[in-house]
Amino acid sequence: MLVHWSLAAVHLLAFALGFWAVLTRGTAFSRLAAGTGEAGRVLLADNIWGISALILLVTGGMRAFGGYEKGTDYYLHQPLFHLKMTLFVLILLVELAPMITLIKWRIALGRGRTLDTGRTRLFARISHLEALLMVLMVIAATGMARGVTFG
Repeated sequence: MLVHWSLAAVHLLAFALGFWAVLTRGTAFSRLAAGTGEAGRVLLADNIWGISALILLVTGGMRAFGGYEKGTDYYLHQPLFHLKMTLFVLILLVELAPMITLIKWRIALGRGRTLDTGRTRLFARISHLEALLMVLMVIAATGMARGVTFG
């Protein structure tokens, strides 16, 4: 019981941290685009976003498929789980461009080069879209937790 509770708590805390981090990253991108921000703030928020995403992935996988919650069969036959995973894949897809760019930024900074900040406004919008998708995932998760089904 304690493991179940701990996994759920860590999962929810990682969500909160990730939600804050992706919103903060979006704000940092916006400030950088406006000329009032620093790349370091974007990168710090991105690091926290990445760590929280990894924790979410591990704890979510353990809860859904590790025998700690309702069981694999429940999740695989739950439409809201499929919605939640679709939203997760959408986040991964829209995250590709900022992720690749921020890896390039880290390399450029390590080599003492200037950063290409031309797409910072776009990446701010992407970050905020990802936060919205996370909220939709929570809505799906709350329905799953209450056994909501369709049909």
